[in-house]
Amino acid sequence: MDRNATQAAEWAARNSYGRLIAYLAVRSRDVAAAEDALSEAFLTALQTWSEQGVPAKPEAWLLTTARRRLIDVSRRNQTQAKIVDSGELSAMELPEELEEEDISFPDERLKLLFCCAHPAIDAQLHTPLMLQTVLGFNAMQIGSAFLVAPTTMGQRLVRAKAKIRDAGIPFSLPEASELPKRLEAVLGAIYAIYTSGWDDLTGSDPRPMGLAQEAIWLAQLCTELMPQEPEPLGLLALMLFCESRRPARRSSAGAYVPLSEQDISLWSQPMIMEAEQALRQASSYQQLGRFQLEAAIQSLHAERAKTQTTNWAALVQLYTGLIQRSPTIGAFVGQAAAIAEAQTPAQGLQQLEALPPKRVKDYQPYWALRAHLLSQMGQVAEAQQAYTRAIGLAEDPAICAFLQQQQAALN
Repeated sequence: MDRNATQAAEWAARNSYGRLIAYLAVRSRDVAAAEDALSEAFLTALQTWSEQGVPAKPEAWLLTTARRRLIDVSRRNQTQAKIVDSGELSAMELPEELEEEDISFPDERLKLLFCCAHPAIDAQLHTPLMLQTVLGFNAMQIGSAFLVAPTTMGQRLVRAKAKIRDAGIPFSLPEASELPKRLEAVLGAIYAIYTSGWDDLTGSDPRPMGLAQEAIWLAQLCTELMPQEPEPLGLLALMLFCESRRPARRSSAGAYVPLSEQDISLWSQPMIMEAEQALRQASSYQQLGRFQLEAAIQSLHAERAKTQTTNWAALVQLYTGLIQRSPTIGAFVGQAAAIAEAQTPAQGLQQLEALPPKRVKDYQPYWALRAHLLSQMGQVAEAQQAYTRAIGLAEDPAICAFLQQQQAALN
């Protein structure tokens, strides 16, 4: 298999999967069929591009191939006759003289996100369904994140897509009165898109920053669609705060730099100001929510650029409020870290040890923080064990190397 063809296909999958699926699904009204057609297009691309070279616009080539596949399959499938007759798929056809390089198509991901959050679909599947359709995550990845067996998750997602097709759930933005009911799941998926693009492990892959920028763009669309809702503004602020620190998260050599050691002169002050403005606007509605609290936490960290210090006591209070609204394992671990700084490492460790063992068994930040606190308390043997566990769970090579250095320093 030609290496250039493989790399081009991988790049297109990483950068354009969601846009392509959304465009195809909105017009075919069948998520599963759109996924199948795009998968066939990728397989065809690997062979064709190896023989004929990579086209100037791989994304357009894939779209053309996938929608022709969709039209062919639908015409052969009698169960899709209504859709063909309605003209939905015929509208996807191209004039013969139109070249792939000339194709442009609208970004329909926001429509697909709100479609996946339809009340007729099990609420527990809203975010997993979005992650698969918009990001292309597989059942194993999603099942791991939601602590569900991959086969079980896969079956649930298949049923959810069938529900969309058979119930005729519209691939369009819902009425204004319906938007708030679906908003939480949509915002959660957008944030998942952002966090999936958070790490640039090698410093040479443009994909992570691209995904992060697209997530910010989707959040901005939500603020425009629902200007009276504070949580889209809160999410936008949260991502802008995090994104403002991207240049400081890796050294020039690519080494991981923890927040406490980052060079604040590298933080983007214009982006921080934009985040602060969004957070102020959200707070003016006096409807506190999860993303506003998470943004407020990041705002306090950003204050270090001005004060040179961090208000850890205030962070403890914010984490307490966050836990009341969204008791995630990440919020509990963040609270423990803040308690350790505001009070003592022993009190932070006590907070960590109160967490159910089952919930923290495979949660890497828990073990990294536990190792750090134990080392501060001089409990070297226990810290060594915790570092070993944290290193084993680390997926980012840079973070893994950082933890190995911390572990070696114990000796």
